[in-house]
Amino acid sequence: MLEPAIPAPAIPVTEVTAAALRRAFIAGARRVIAARDELNRINVFPVPDGDTGSNLSSTLGHVLQGALSRRSRHIGELLVRIGNDAIDGARGNSGAIMAQFLYGLAEHARNAPALDARTLADAVRRGADSARAALAHPVEGTILSVISAFADALDEAARKHGANPRGGFSSALQRARGALADTPKQMALLQKAGVVDAGAQGFVDWLEGIAEYVDGGPRALRMRGAMPAANEPGAMPAHVHEDVDPARRYCTECLVLGEAIDRAAMQAALTALDIDSLVVAGGATRVRVHGHVGTPQRLFDACAGFGQVEAMKADDMVLQQRSAESPERVAVATDSAADLPAAVAERHGIHIVPVRVSLDGRDYLDRLGLTAGEFYRRMARSEKLPQTSQPPAGDFRRLFEHVLAYQPAAVYVGLSRPLSGTLQAAETAARGFSRPLRVFDSGHASAGQALLAWRAGEMADAGADADAIAAELARLQPLTRTWAMARDISHAVRGGRIPRWAEPLVRFSGLLPIAAIKPDGRLGVTGGLFARKRAPEAFARYVARRARGANGWRLIVGHSDVLDDGQRLLAALRERLPVVEAHLVEVGPAVGAHAGPGTLLVGLQPAPV
Repeated sequence: MLEPAIPAPAIPVTEVTAAALRRAFIAGARRVIAARDELNRINVFPVPDGDTGSNLSSTLGHVLQGALSRRSRHIGELLVRIGNDAIDGARGNSGAIMAQFLYGLAEHARNAPALDARTLADAVRRGADSARAALAHPVEGTILSVISAFADALDEAARKHGANPRGGFSSALQRARGALADTPKQMALLQKAGVVDAGAQGFVDWLEGIAEYVDGGPRALRMRGAMPAANEPGAMPAHVHEDVDPARRYCTECLVLGEAIDRAAMQAALTALDIDSLVVAGGATRVRVHGHVGTPQRLFDACAGFGQVEAMKADDMVLQQRSAESPERVAVATDSAADLPAAVAERHGIHIVPVRVSLDGRDYLDRLGLTAGEFYRRMARSEKLPQTSQPPAGDFRRLFEHVLAYQPAAVYVGLSRPLSGTLQAAETAARGFSRPLRVFDSGHASAGQALLAWRAGEMADAGADADAIAAELARLQPLTRTWAMARDISHAVRGGRIPRWAEPLVRFSGLLPIAAIKPDGRLGVTGGLFARKRAPEAFARYVARRARGANGWRLIVGHSDVLDDGQRLLAALRERLPVVEAHLVEVGPAVGAHAGPGTLLVGLQPAPV
């Protein structure tokens, strides 16, 4: 008889190569992305805004599309690219912490061609310490606790078991799982909700994906099946809304680029502003900042003292919570060019995507990063004309992903297509969603667009579906009117929007040009008035003569840094028209940057019966 073959002893793996690490990180990132909805479901800390899974997925997705999409022979070079991409693409509290962990890991291993057990353990320890240092107020029972447990176990394994990194990783993963299970014991909020910490779970999911590759090789790179949707009944804890601090309602982030950035000094400056959930992650040339604030511009201004501020965002967590609590209501959104009155937006829970403003050499978020009043004050001091640009498609995508994780459908009421690329950016972001998502061209700007968004929010509150809302908006679009009057056209002449020969003609004649949104969605001059001293009242007469066919009107009056004129215009319109509800707003940069201070604007729409 033949003796049974004796298997050859396994050759221990003493080093991790760049190729193997890249594939393992791909498997880990994909595991987190597959678990996104489950992570969103269990998210209750630092605020229960149901986006931890989305934030970690976005952060690691940025790395997947960047550093992990290219091969590398040098592990230090690969890790540096991963760390930089993670900082650049970090989103949310947990995403910023994860990015700082990867960045710190790369700082230690940047010169290593491969990783042995000792180098890996030391690099992970550096990443863990770096992640903890990124937080102004570290809290146990979170992702930090699990990262620390993982680092401790790797260090012990490297000392006990020598050079085999595979065995050390396996034992460290077990320790991380145990630390995850302990998170409810460390934090009463988690115990009350009956969940583990979502960020900590995401880190363990990442390690589990890496373990799948270590155990199974290339087959582990296949995407895992979808997890339960975050809007399934009972998915979010009942106390979801009560834990959001309305005084710090904006989840605010930015990327700061520069040379020799003092991250410790930046963290100290931001801590002095009493920012909640503050994370300052990165290194000497790029820093990702995350915090919960009441006024996002305070955070952005503080960061601007240390470098160039980019990739700004400020998500309204109160509105996010309203989405989580509205599983049967259609979500409604618009952009800040709509000049929607704050009271109307708050009443109907309308989400607003901010337009970008470039002024005095810096970029701002309209309304969130720069109020209308501050815009006019800074514009008066600036030598250069301000510029506006459409929100990037990613801003719309982030909003759509959030609301459609909880709500059955969404309607976005956009700025007129001929006036901006904003609508196209929203259309790009809207592709690929399984739930109904309507991108509606308002055919208007400012007050007219705001009136249509107002009606959409009102119908959503009444329980209308997305198709019914879109049909009503299509009916109202031609009945909605938008006019604007400029007292001074010199600003528009400087910007090249009105020919220079028109300025002396208007100045000497006293003619006040009036523009209107035309049926094709374009803005054009439709008339003029000779009324310098009582221009608001003359403008009201002009509008009232053209407002026919309704028993009652909804009215929005806008002004560009001329509050008294705006109040006079509103009062005069109330005298001449049957106004059901009216609002006075200070219009933002979408109008002010082009028309300049002193502009008055009127939007009219037949009131619902």
